Amino acid sequence: MGQLAHLMNLVEVKGCRVVALAECRPELRQRVAARFGIPRTYATHTELLQDAAVDAVVVVTPRPHMGPIVLDCLMAGKHVLSEKPMAGTVAQGERLVACARAQGVHYAVGYMKRHDEGVQAAKRLLDDAQATGALGPVLSARAHCYMGDSFCRVDGHVVTEERVTYPDAGWPTAPEWLPPDAAKPFAAFVNTYSHNTNLLRFLFGKTPRVAYARMGNPAAQLAVLDFGDFSATLEVGRVSNRGWDEVTEIVFAHGRLTVWTPPPMLRNVPARVELYRAGEVQERVAPQAPWSWSFRRQSEAFVRDVATGQPGLSPGADALEDLRLAEALWR
Repeated sequence: MGQLAHLMNLVEVKGCRVVALAECRPELRQRVAARFGIPRTYATHTELLQDAAVDAVVVVTPRPHMGPIVLDCLMAGKHVLSEKPMAGTVAQGERLVACARAQGVHYAVGYMKRHDEGVQAAKRLLDDAQATGALGPVLSARAHCYMGDSFCRVDGHVVTEERVTYPDAGWPTAPEWLPPDAAKPFAAFVNTYSHNTNLLRFLFGKTPRVAYARMGNPAAQLAVLDFGDFSATLEVGRVSNRGWDEVTEIVFAHGRLTVWTPPPMLRNVPARVELYRAGEVQERVAPQAPWSWSFRRQSEAFVRDVATGQPGLSPGADALEDLRLAEALWR
């Protein structure tokens, strides 16, 4: 993910220069730097943070180390884009958001689906339908993800046989109030399906209340989310599927908006969108988004937001809401 979803995009984004790389594996560090033309490399992020040429840092690490490394970067006054989830618990996330605010730096979290051009077209259709009332009220919504092959057998990244060792265990990836046997399933849920809660919140512009949750089986989890005037179901899990099974659907009194999001590593394929209008004259509208990739657009947006001081589509303060929602679901 660090190489294909981030580095390969950042080296081509206008207005951005990749000047340094931190990687603890010596062979991987050398080969990746050579491949992407990165002039300076460091064995640790703490060494990289002393480099005066570094204005912003993209953090892609195993989850226990995401929070503490992001905190170090923010404390050093660097702008940060981190992979999601931002941290393992609400308390950790609050610490990161407070630090970014105190340091006056831009802090973004990698919910790249918000940058998908198909998703953005769907949001415009939803906003228009709610503003005009043309389709009547929203009756319900559904976020469904049973995964499949998210990587689409991508290749082209450097792989070595080196093993990674860390000086400590990092931060916990689950709240301490969870039973020990629920800690790993919670972390897995947040790592994968916070994409789906984040997308629902992005489309509707609000965080729902948890009305019902059945989270015990990691292969099939179900929740009902209360958005006030309507409810949304969250259906997530894992099946043996070579494709990618992810859809977000919004039902109106007089229509339906459906968004089929692509596997994350499928390049240059945006979400597919269809709006069905019911009534006497029925029609289906399927806006065709340009061939584009959400990860590339996320990189472009991060560079642009750092340069202009804009908050961006996925600031840390907003991503914190997905941790709050996850903890509420698991409570």
